[in-house]
Amino acid sequence: MTHSTRSSADLLAGEPAAGLAGGPDSVAAPVRQFVLTGPVADYDPRVTPIRGDLADIALAGRFFAPHYVAPQNHRAAFSGAMLRKAPSGDAEAVSQLLPGEAFALLDSTGEWGWGYSLHDGYCGYALLSEIAPEGAEPTHVVQVRRALVFAEPSIKTPMIAAYPMGAQIVVDAASECGKFLSVAGGWMSVRHAVALAERTCDPVGRALQLVGAPYLWGGRGGDALDCSGLVQLVLGLAGISVPRDSDQQMAALGRVLADNESLQRGDLVFFPGHVGLMADAETLVHANAHWMQVVAEPLADVIARFPETTPQPVLARKRII
Repeated sequence: MTHSTRSSADLLAGEPAAGLAGGPDSVAAPVRQFVLTGPVADYDPRVTPIRGDLADIALAGRFFAPHYVAPQNHRAAFSGAMLRKAPSGDAEAVSQLLPGEAFALLDSTGEWGWGYSLHDGYCGYALLSEIAPEGAEPTHVVQVRRALVFAEPSIKTPMIAAYPMGAQIVVDAASECGKFLSVAGGWMSVRHAVALAERTCDPVGRALQLVGAPYLWGGRGGDALDCSGLVQLVLGLAGISVPRDSDQQMAALGRVLADNESLQRGDLVFFPGHVGLMADAETLVHANAHWMQVVAEPLADVIARFPETTPQPVLARKRII
């Protein structure tokens, strides 16, 4: 069928809708035509930017919505931003934007904006105070659990900020001594960040750096994180693009190990609603709610904690590197 609607450009020029700018003196623009070419397929609402009232304009022709909106690119501020299911601080967190990460804003109402993260497409609501219109493109990413920023290129000067592992930053220059990077009003050790274009690391080594980090539902940075957030973070630092949730990761990553293949360092083990990374043939590194932190412990102990009624504690063992 054919559906006529205004695109975001039309909305901006005419009737305001979905939190976008407009006014009574605006001049209506021509209506654009979109054609739905067949039945609407099932979709994953976690990564499909569509609500009952609007959708990303990229979905026009594939999904029906009263309005289609062109996203406005933003970035998470210094503190980062939690993504929530609903526009309320009491709503469940579904993911997190780390400092400097990009967010496509589709709608804003009051204190909240709705859209999706550009690194994995995950949808949610963010506080507008925690995101800002996109500025300079980040050049580096923090690769240690916590990177300190000093007032001057010297460890003896005051610490003025700290970034978690995974934060994306703009590096302006290196210090004359070559030991520090100039970032956002301060100086960070050259050992604590790597160029985004040069991300190669041992993800298991990065995961082990996070042992002891608190468990946080929806978290995915060095300060606090959940199981799939840990996997996404450390593989991302190795230059591997990874979906957000454990079921998405199980579907998208690597190859399934045969029953006669032994686990090795870097393999992923998937459980019902959970995932971890093997440090060796017997030890799993994972963020978990049992210990409420990132731990490295025997895989056998993790399996033993599942109730006896669990039909299949291990859903898949996969190798990606």
